[in-house]
Amino acid sequence: MEIRQLHLHDAKAYFALRLEALKTNPEAFGSSYEEEKDYSISRTENRLTDPTSFVFGAFAENNLVGVLTLMKDTKQKMSHRGHLYAAYVTPLHRGKGVGKQLVQIAINKAQKLQEIEQLYLEVVSDNIQAKKLYESLGFETYGMDRKALKVSGKYYDETLMVLYLY
Repeated sequence: MEIRQLHLHDAKAYFALRLEALKTNPEAFGSSYEEEKDYSISRTENRLTDPTSFVFGAFAENNLVGVLTLMKDTKQKMSHRGHLYAAYVTPLHRGKGVGKQLVQIAINKAQKLQEIEQLYLEVVSDNIQAKKLYESLGFETYGMDRKALKVSGKYYDETLMVLYLY
């Protein structure tokens, strides 16, 4: 398994995996497949070259099987904060430590940047596996966003989590 930051040449693979994620687990993302399916590849390329964003990918046999995005807050008063977004591992590769490796590389990157002192994330509250993963890496629950997402008429709560790096 290779875990690394994605680059411009990974844009097509990232876009394809992003659409798979939105179809497979629509309850886990604020965006929807319907919203993103017609995005241009340049929009994806912009995500991968944004200096405030770091998209990490997990590769098995040269295929992208997992992703996670670390974003820095850019507002002066909130520049000590970072966020983890868009975590996804293909069903075939779940339960094999891929997600943990992705989160760990994002934590390591945040620590190297030194300006990020705390990392935030939201996870669907009934995703027990993901919550346990985040807790195993030191994330703590600080709140709940009730009815955060509505997918096909069903509401999903999100657990709000933070990791204090310093």
